[in-house]
Amino acid sequence: MQYSNEILALAAKAEKDLTPHFARIDRIAFENTQRVMDAFREFCVSDTMFGSTSGYGYDDRGRDTLDAIWANVFGAEAAFVRQQIVSGTQALTIGLFGLLRPGDLMLSVAGKPYDTLEEVIGIVGTPGDGSLRDFGVDYAQIDLTSEGKFDFPAIRAALEADMGRVKMVFVQRSKGYLDRRTLTVAEIGELVAFVKSISPDSYVVVDNCYGEFVEDREPTAVGADMIIGSLIKNPGGGMAETGGYIAGTRRAVELASYRLTSVGCGTEVGATLGQNKMMYKGLFYAPHTVAQALKSAHLVAYLFEALGCRVAPRWDEVRSDIIQTVITGSPEGLCAFCRGIQAGSPVDSFVTPEPWAMPGYTSEVIMAAGAFTQGSSIEMSADGPLRPPYIAYFQGGLTYESAKIGILAAADRMLQDKA
Repeated sequence: MQYSNEILALAAKAEKDLTPHFARIDRIAFENTQRVMDAFREFCVSDTMFGSTSGYGYDDRGRDTLDAIWANVFGAEAAFVRQQIVSGTQALTIGLFGLLRPGDLMLSVAGKPYDTLEEVIGIVGTPGDGSLRDFGVDYAQIDLTSEGKFDFPAIRAALEADMGRVKMVFVQRSKGYLDRRTLTVAEIGELVAFVKSISPDSYVVVDNCYGEFVEDREPTAVGADMIIGSLIKNPGGGMAETGGYIAGTRRAVELASYRLTSVGCGTEVGATLGQNKMMYKGLFYAPHTVAQALKSAHLVAYLFEALGCRVAPRWDEVRSDIIQTVITGSPEGLCAFCRGIQAGSPVDSFVTPEPWAMPGYTSEVIMAAGAFTQGSSIEMSADGPLRPPYIAYFQGGLTYESAKIGILAAADRMLQDKA
């Protein structure tokens, strides 16, 4: 691909200025890789664990060992990782329905959850479709403060007003399709301590999508009862082709496992059908792959801020997830950004993305996803709902070099559109 001299010069300056930030990312990737490698050694991973089971999947040594490794790496008491989980939304649904019962209250304390959870909870949708609301679970929401922090006085008031009924305090770590900052693991740890001091029986559940391996620890390491995510995002390392995970306290994970399969069976069943090896390999690659995605996000922030866009985080800010937002200000700008990313992708580079009504979303969404695995967010992708202020959400990059090609293409496309 050919790029303008202006874009090439800007990219060279960006990489020079980003050197200390890239060094910090590499340090965290090393620490996280060390943790993964220690767990692989502790649980004696061998080639025999990569085999396939069918039917019920009883005594699948590879599956059971991967669960134990996952719990160890994520600082949790227990975990399960399954290729049968088709998306992060399904993984979250398993966790929510696993813990919540009729009459319970789910309290979301970081504002509105991701769009695809709205129908699961019953915020929108058709009564009778099987949402949590249909099963008698109530929902309440507390927004973050104007500084993007937890509103602790409001959380205290809500917990005390419905003492004993707030079964779950729900936190979406990443911004989703909101224009807000991502929450750090330390902030989530502070929230956990606060909630437990008032309502010790409430579960603190974290939507951990896009956050795994960005920092040197996960929310379960600071007391969260459950974290949930997708394998075609960070923890699959670009190798897992489907799947999701749940990790947390032993009881919380057990209850979720009953929703995954059935009460009494839990994690003891589930054929792996030859997928074990790719999930092990994905976890092995994950810290490095996440580092590549983070470097790519920094480059996006630098280039597009220089081109006059508002970006979040800014290029020199420390991150807690892999998402980079570019506020384009118009539907044309959003579409141009996504089309540039698509043109610089390794797969389907010839395709022109168009907005469409994606299932589970309340607005039309445009999505650039030239990925080897359909919908994989750890591979380079960009998307956004067609609603003001027309924010492009960029994430991923299996390698920094390949992501850089897509980023330069997007920058060149937007520069041409401004000319």
